[in-house]
Amino acid sequence: MRKIYIFDTTLRDGEQSPGVNLNVQEKVEIGLQLEKLGVDRIEAGFPAASPGDLAGVNAVAKAVRNASVIGLARAREQDIEAVREALKGAQDPCLHLFLATSPIHRKHKLRMEKHQVLETAEAAIKYAKKYFDKVEFSPEDAGRTEIDFLIEVTAMAIRAGATVVNIPDTVGFMSPSEFGAIFKTLKEQVPGIEKIQLSAHCHDDLGMATANALAAVMNGADQIEGTINGIGERAGNTSLEEVAMALETRQEFYQAKTSLVLGEIYRTSRLVSKLTGMVVPGNKAIVGANAFAHESGIHQDGMLKEKTTYEIMSPETIGLKESKLVLGKHSGRHAFREKLIDLGYELTDELVNLAFAKFKDLADRKKQVADEDIRALIEEKLIETPEVFVLGALQVAYGNQTTPTATISINVQDGSILEEQAEGNGSVDAIYNAIDKVTKEEVELEDYSIKSVSQGKDALGEVHVILRQNDVSVQGRGISTDILEASAKAYLDAVNRLIDKRKIVTSNRSNVTLI
Repeated sequence: MRKIYIFDTTLRDGEQSPGVNLNVQEKVEIGLQLEKLGVDRIEAGFPAASPGDLAGVNAVAKAVRNASVIGLARAREQDIEAVREALKGAQDPCLHLFLATSPIHRKHKLRMEKHQVLETAEAAIKYAKKYFDKVEFSPEDAGRTEIDFLIEVTAMAIRAGATVVNIPDTVGFMSPSEFGAIFKTLKEQVPGIEKIQLSAHCHDDLGMATANALAAVMNGADQIEGTINGIGERAGNTSLEEVAMALETRQEFYQAKTSLVLGEIYRTSRLVSKLTGMVVPGNKAIVGANAFAHESGIHQDGMLKEKTTYEIMSPETIGLKESKLVLGKHSGRHAFREKLIDLGYELTDELVNLAFAKFKDLADRKKQVADEDIRALIEEKLIETPEVFVLGALQVAYGNQTTPTATISINVQDGSILEEQAEGNGSVDAIYNAIDKVTKEEVELEDYSIKSVSQGKDALGEVHVILRQNDVSVQGRGISTDILEASAKAYLDAVNRLIDKRKIVTSNRSNVTLI
């Protein structure tokens, strides 16, 4: 397998997305995660752009040890000096130079003739080589540059000492066949091309960035440049996770792969989304919320029988636990029954049919039915949970200068009354610690929420909690005009459901028919 190097520009081109502004700490956090992902090269920023960007590049350069850290520069000595300053302390520094070459850029932006572009770029590369062993050169807007001139520019860059020549489709103009042909031509006609690596940098203005990058791979590209989640200028850049998974999933076709740690893809995507504030669309390939989700009854039935019927790659590969069978109005009885089993309910056919009818009615009113909705539907409508523990007396002592303390009395199913006292960070925490002492159940509080179910100062408050014990999670609800009492009732309700669910699982393992 031919190795394809991954050049990540999330911290540079990605940060150029409108509204994105990463501070130094955030850049370092993303840089270290990119290192875990196994990225070969990290373009950390454009040091000449601002003192803040220089400081950010420098911080990343000092933090990252297992990837080459790169700074961007225009073909100007002062830009090169800024990168030189920023990359002090880098384990493996690299300078990325760029100068536009297309007719439209030469005429309207640079106001240069071809020979001036060649002379300026050559002088900059030679100056950079005084300080950097690794220099990448990009003829900006290469996709719209005359192929003869692009051949001439690439040959010049090689002679001047560039170690990588990057071919950018700066405005996302190219089609895969056109872009691939550029690489094929350069490989065939540029003297000394074997001495350097050819790189591809694509933008997604026409939605073809990933396709163009893969076309470059098919025609000899050694490196792909892009960003996590495809963020970047305008419509964004090539999504690196898409390229990596395309090469992984279609190895027999591309005969090339990256050295990325694929299990870190999802974690990296979430981090970038969180720190940039750019939400990943649900239908985004590889890392979108729906990438491994199935709602259609036909698809769900196929998935339950054999996952490869509708999934060409495993969610575990990118760091997800499993696929999701999303329950909604298109879901079938097979998926619904499997969901009930997954949630710990073994019902007779009669009860499944009754529950399925209620589920369909709920699904017509909700876009998506969550696990909690199904639990509520089953437990509140079909199954009565035995009350092992019932709230008796509750007393809470609280002051803003003292530690909250709760004393609780609980009536047990066997007729006994148990009482315990506990402290906590707050009143609710103290109550829950006291309940834990009484019930002796080791649980984790996954969610706690309060809402008003009526109006006015004397309104009823409803508390909803989700408790988890190992791989089992349950919900509980409690209602009272006192939110502390409602909190205690909700917690005990969840504990009772947990005990009942545990009995069901134990009985099933003993092959005892429950219903």
